[in-house]
Amino acid sequence: MNPNATITDEQFEAYLAQIRALVEGPFEELQKEVEVTNAFPDEFYELARENDLYRFYLPACYGGWNLSELEILRVQEEFSRGPGGMRMHLHHAADMNWRILDDYGKPELKARHMQRFQDKGVYCNFAITEQTGGTGADIHATALKQPDGTYLLNGEKWLISHTDCSDFTYVIAVTDPASDKDSRLSAFFVPNDAPGFEVVPMPHMMGCRGAGHAALRFTDVRLDPLYLLGEEGQGMEVAIHSLSVSRVHIAMSNLGMAQRMLEISLKRAQDRVTFGKPIAARQMIKAKIADMQKMVHVLRCAVYDFARDFDRDPHNPQITEKAAICKLFSIDTVKLVSDEMLEIFGGDGYFEDCPYGPVERLYRDCRAMWLEEGAPCVQRITIAREAEARGGALDYTFA
Repeated sequence: MNPNATITDEQFEAYLAQIRALVEGPFEELQKEVEVTNAFPDEFYELARENDLYRFYLPACYGGWNLSELEILRVQEEFSRGPGGMRMHLHHAADMNWRILDDYGKPELKARHMQRFQDKGVYCNFAITEQTGGTGADIHATALKQPDGTYLLNGEKWLISHTDCSDFTYVIAVTDPASDKDSRLSAFFVPNDAPGFEVVPMPHMMGCRGAGHAALRFTDVRLDPLYLLGEEGQGMEVAIHSLSVSRVHIAMSNLGMAQRMLEISLKRAQDRVTFGKPIAARQMIKAKIADMQKMVHVLRCAVYDFARDFDRDPHNPQITEKAAICKLFSIDTVKLVSDEMLEIFGGDGYFEDCPYGPVERLYRDCRAMWLEEGAPCVQRITIAREAEARGGALDYTFA
């Protein structure tokens, strides 16, 4: 444990085991209903509170445990072994949900809300993506300053998670339409019950069900200047810094899923007998297992390096590039591991019920990771830009 943590090494290891038992037991049972209803039952939120899943990641001043980023990510690996929608909710809770307000919120807002994150007294989603634009400087939603100093928010956001359980939304919008620079954008902490704020339902997703995906529509939503995050023109900085950290949480989610897929594939390969011997003894299956283990190991090393670098300095210049590398490689990892898992299971893995674990659902759930916090092409653009700026040099925490 890091020396600032409020729990001991033994308590932390016991907590990791507690969360694994929770997600592979009660959460799996609840998921049977979620797959049909596409909504989390109240029992899910209650279990999350009882097991400190809204508390563990917070600084002690907000009721948390002062865990390091690496320790927070290790907890995330455990809950990522479970249902994808619940993982999506909890991964967001552990990162962007509270961190944006803590990093950029005005003291009055922080005093009012930061203590409430520890038991989900407040939950905040993040809205940048638009159907008519994108997720970068080309977004169209506007928050124009009025003569009385307030802002008038208009526009739409698309594919926004956790809309069914959020109290506020972090919104990136245009405040300076005349500018063609990143400074045209600002960030806001928008109350979801504000007049003119509308949630527009979307269809069920392929996987990660229950995570409350919807579109948002803003019609003359009036915002007090108190709700501006940081300064005007700082919206792109808020988005990039927040997404950089969140991308590594996505990578750790992929690691948790890949680790579980590897484990159940090993068990299946040892149990499945053809022509008198387990398929695990066959060279082709050994090659698949080796490739799966290789990808899982390298991904773990990359995520751990990022976490140690982040703990050293959350704003150091390598964070954005390392985060994009972790996210991009994690997609390659779950892609290979899930494909090999399905081939090892054969037809039995294509059914919803499987005695080894949720093979079919894991295969569906992990595909959401291609898109969360930026598709692979976005990560490649980020990596190339940063690599060119530093001549391809990166520092490592283990050097």
